[in-house]
Amino acid sequence: MAFDFDRPIDRQDSDSTKWRTYDADVLPLWTADMDFAVPPPVIEALHARVSHGVFGYCVHPAELRELIAERLGRLYGWRVRPDEVVLQTGVLKAFQLVASLVAGPADGVLVQPPVYPPILGAPHHNGSVHQEAPLLLRADGRYDIDFDAFEAAITPATRLFILCNPHNPVGRVFRRDELERLAAICLRHGVLICSDEIHCDLIYPGFVHLPIASLGPDVSARTVTLMAPSKTFNIPGLRCSFAIVQDPALRARVAGDHGGDFAEVNNLGLVAATAAYRDGQPWLDAVLAYLDGNRRFVADFVARELPGVSVAAPEATYLAWLDFRRTAIAGDPYGVLLERARVALSAGPSFGTGGDGFARLNFGCPRATLTEALTRIKHATETQG
Repeated sequence: MAFDFDRPIDRQDSDSTKWRTYDADVLPLWTADMDFAVPPPVIEALHARVSHGVFGYCVHPAELRELIAERLGRLYGWRVRPDEVVLQTGVLKAFQLVASLVAGPADGVLVQPPVYPPILGAPHHNGSVHQEAPLLLRADGRYDIDFDAFEAAITPATRLFILCNPHNPVGRVFRRDELERLAAICLRHGVLICSDEIHCDLIYPGFVHLPIASLGPDVSARTVTLMAPSKTFNIPGLRCSFAIVQDPALRARVAGDHGGDFAEVNNLGLVAATAAYRDGQPWLDAVLAYLDGNRRFVADFVARELPGVSVAAPEATYLAWLDFRRTAIAGDPYGVLLERARVALSAGPSFGTGGDGFARLNFGCPRATLTEALTRIKHATETQG
């Protein structure tokens, strides 16, 4: 089946946060949704559900949990029972929930910046203590884990580590040996792991995603794994995600009634997720190939046309972490590019320690849009220089 990802879709007159936050002349390559139509089976399933005409309170479909469990076994060799899948409205709300369940005001929550801003802010959501072990930036622009710093950051008050893998914004897919060392440290200190793996399906050739909980029963008993079809199939607005919680006591707490802050998944989100996991693989294969082309296009353009700027091609996600620290706009690349290029990226400092001088670019868009944005950035950096 052929999919036309080069076809532009006008989102200016839709309800898009991405396209309605800035003026109409700004190209928005910031928030992480893609400018592509979703898989046709998802649209067909939504049409069928809407035509029914009644949208009352709903049960969570057994088929969706079964599809998820089968998928995890097929992709990762991870044995998950359908009843260990806890459906949620979103990964962001889910890690806030986990933090609220296990960490009080005097307890520590450990993160690895530069990292997705809501993860960075998760400790503050519950008044807990922010703890961090920054990733190490190598000379080639890639990032490693500083394991000595990671273990040193853990105190007797540390209750939770929020892992982001694949990592947003730096694009790393952590290897088995890295995950094993992280897990061993957390188990040694009695720290629960909450693993945000929302980008796990967006992996490029040569890299393999491994859920940290799949390392073994001792790790899975101390891990809440968060995944979703939202980034994978471009349906974040339908608010459907899930947690894998294999420890029964912990699962009961995560699945409990937590009031309005953690509302039930809506009908259409459940329909879309089921259709996506059941019938969306051909679309996913095609969009990954297109994104891989965009990924390489960004790296080549930056190397060729943007002196002083550098980027390491991400191993996963559709997000590129651009380093402007050796340019004239190092102090505020986000602000300068918004003003002079009329391109909106995500500001590096919002990702915490290590974000100064960086900006995150979303390349989940038609190649023509990406080309226009990068060309504008080139002209703006030349003018500023």
